[in-house]
Amino acid sequence: MRMHIVSISLSVLFLMQLSCGKVQKTVKTNQPKKPNIVYILTDQWRGSALGYAGDPNVKTPHLDNFAKEAVNFTNAVSVTPVCTPHRASLLTGRFPTTTGMFLNDLYLPSEELCMAEIFKAEGYNTAYWGKWHLDGHGRENNAAPERRQGFDYWKGAECDHNYNKEHYYANNDPEKKYWEGYSPFSIVKDANEYISNHAEDTNPFLMVVSLATPHYPHDSAPQKYKDMYPLESIKLAPNVSEKWKEKALNELQGYYAHCTATDEAIGMVLDKLKELNLDKNTIVVFSADHGEMMGGQGVKPFTKQLAWDESIRVPFLIRYPGIGKNKGATVNAPINTPDILPSLLGLSKISIPNTIEGEDLSELIKNPDPNADRAALVMNVHPFANNFNDDAYRAIRTKQYTYARTQKGASMLFDNVKDPYQINNLLNKPEYNELQNQLDAQLNDELKKINDPFKPQEYYMEKWNYALSEKNRAIDFKNWAKGKGKVHTPTQSK
Repeated sequence: MRMHIVSISLSVLFLMQLSCGKVQKTVKTNQPKKPNIVYILTDQWRGSALGYAGDPNVKTPHLDNFAKEAVNFTNAVSVTPVCTPHRASLLTGRFPTTTGMFLNDLYLPSEELCMAEIFKAEGYNTAYWGKWHLDGHGRENNAAPERRQGFDYWKGAECDHNYNKEHYYANNDPEKKYWEGYSPFSIVKDANEYISNHAEDTNPFLMVVSLATPHYPHDSAPQKYKDMYPLESIKLAPNVSEKWKEKALNELQGYYAHCTATDEAIGMVLDKLKELNLDKNTIVVFSADHGEMMGGQGVKPFTKQLAWDESIRVPFLIRYPGIGKNKGATVNAPINTPDILPSLLGLSKISIPNTIEGEDLSELIKNPDPNADRAALVMNVHPFANNFNDDAYRAIRTKQYTYARTQKGASMLFDNVKDPYQINNLLNKPEYNELQNQLDAQLNDELKKINDPFKPQEYYMEKWNYALSEKNRAIDFKNWAKGKGKVHTPTQSK
């Protein structure tokens, strides 16, 4: 009798398994695989320094072709134009005044809900390559696996700009390794291997390929690419001051060389996706964490953090499944750093966590309107290092205007359509009073949305309990090499 019951039970169990198998198969058919995501993040690549963006000097054929297949946000901006704040905002979808991540070399705490954790919860495989700059444990030290914010496959480094001997740490191996040769090529080679290995996975993948170029040092670019830019052929922007012309020319030779080499490396990733027919179901983004002044506005090369376009405006190209007739479309309304994560979630049909402050622009991406407009809030909460003596500011960038304010009052008003090099400051001119008042009110609205009172910079340092090194007026990352490093993180605030 007992054997008969067991026999019946096994039969029922077998039928249930078959039924479940059919149900799973039906679900799989009705719910297609979510799109893969490849986010290509570069460092210090100005929004203007691309062939498709109209730069008369630089050669970027692969990205020029990609622009024809993507939606181009012509006025994309970095929420705080320097490395760590941008990267923290990109991964969290939150503003630096909310997270406390407004200086370089801070540690982004594990309590923050980040990009890879959100996608991972939706079944994504997650992978990261290259510069991280969110670990706050020294630039040479390993970002331990528990501090990688949900990225599982890992070949990253906190910060290294020695492109011909750039270090990294691989997955769970604590031993420091080095990319072979010029790092952008070696990084994308490994990324392409990952793509090949995961091309037929049931689950989609999220890849962030973080290339540290074209950030200085510029003379380290391969000679082959520097030879493409003889000094006498380089045309400077009209707002480069006489004081910095010679320096700008010399730096631009290497800067453009890095751009062209990096463009070639990015082309290798784009080609691999097409080769494996993955481009049909992959969201691909090309962008940068900030730009740089390069002698514009009388500011020396290498400088960022400021509110001029050379510093805040970055490239942003996005191609998505089903882009169809929108290939090559432009959007002039700015996209801001906190908007990127919710927009990727929107495109992937994933619910947006309520911690995210940025706006989901996925509908604008799918229905690009060059006439649409919005205000992007840009800020420098506490200038540091070489910018230590500059004023903290809040600014907005629309498709036409830049308006900025410091604690001293309004500081800039530019019509970027009529004056793309921002030479003519319209501030306090009687005929622009009404516009200035409108933009000031708009700035106040954006600050109110994120509960930023825009107080003096010392307020934020005290709030988050930060202290800058007296030597370099920045978070001291160099003491880690001496065994005296200290982690600075928002969770230490009083």
